[in-house]
Amino acid sequence: MAETDEELLHEIEALGGKLAQARRSIGKRIIGQQEVVDLTLTSLLCGGHALLVGLPGLGKTRLVDALSTVMGLAGNRIQFTPDLMPADILGSEVLETAADGSRAFRFIEGPIFCQLLMADEINRASPRTQSALLQAMQEKAVTVAGEERALDKPFHVLATQNPIEQEGTYPLPEAQLDRFLVRVDVAYPDRDTEREILLTTTGTDDAESEAVFTAAELIAAQSVVRRMPVGEGIVELILDLVRACRPDEPEATEAVRDQVSWGPGPRAAQALMLTVRARALLDGRLAPTPEDVFAMARPVMIHRMALSFAARARGEDLGTLIDEVARQITRIEEAA
Repeated sequence: MAETDEELLHEIEALGGKLAQARRSIGKRIIGQQEVVDLTLTSLLCGGHALLVGLPGLGKTRLVDALSTVMGLAGNRIQFTPDLMPADILGSEVLETAADGSRAFRFIEGPIFCQLLMADEINRASPRTQSALLQAMQEKAVTVAGEERALDKPFHVLATQNPIEQEGTYPLPEAQLDRFLVRVDVAYPDRDTEREILLTTTGTDDAESEAVFTAAELIAAQSVVRRMPVGEGIVELILDLVRACRPDEPEATEAVRDQVSWGPGPRAAQALMLTVRARALLDGRLAPTPEDVFAMARPVMIHRMALSFAARARGEDLGTLIDEVARQITRIEEAA
């Protein structure tokens, strides 16, 4: 039976209430960093993966642990190192001898067989191990000894990366960064937030988050996000923004032609279509607005573009450029 607008409206409102409760539960363990929390939740609501970039000690591991609890997901953590092999994360077959002397191979699942995987310092792993994880992220399955094994549903990866220490690391291939729906930059807290962190986390009691969702409810929420209405004006705004960030397109701004080596592909537009809906839902709204497109432009596109050599030499900042293009496109749309 076809779904009515009233039924969808009821689902959206009910989900908005549960998400508000989830944010409060996460806030018991994560002080401040509301934008980081919302972007990570957005990634989960869209069924995607997130890349968290920030210095050590800013609460990235704590955030993933809180998300695992609140969203009702079975979580694992992998600390990536240069000697980590693909079998260490995917699993491997071992030869076992039974009591009667017969032998048979048995597959032992690796830590990737979970619902929420934290890939800690992913750029420390070798390209071979990185590619095994990135392929599993895309295919939602792993192949070992010629047999394909499906991963759990839902399956999400939250990978972290240290931006200051690059010696002895293996930067993720730029073409493979597209596997991540959003890139989340984790910054230092402000003074008042850091004071609250000091007082809250150095005592004898540590607040605990409680489960709000189950894995099945998260899958249902992802379906609601994809069914949320998006106005024609928002669709055109997304297309204008993505195409304006490609240096070879007629719609490209002068700054993009001067500074950008290559721009975002169609996956960026797809990611924006999903994330603006999730952002509206987190704010308790029924449909996305131009402000949602502007807010999601940087986390969706910053890892899907590259500055030219000359722009890097001049010290240009890609995030600032994306914000400028988004503001310019938004002003043009509003004037029209």
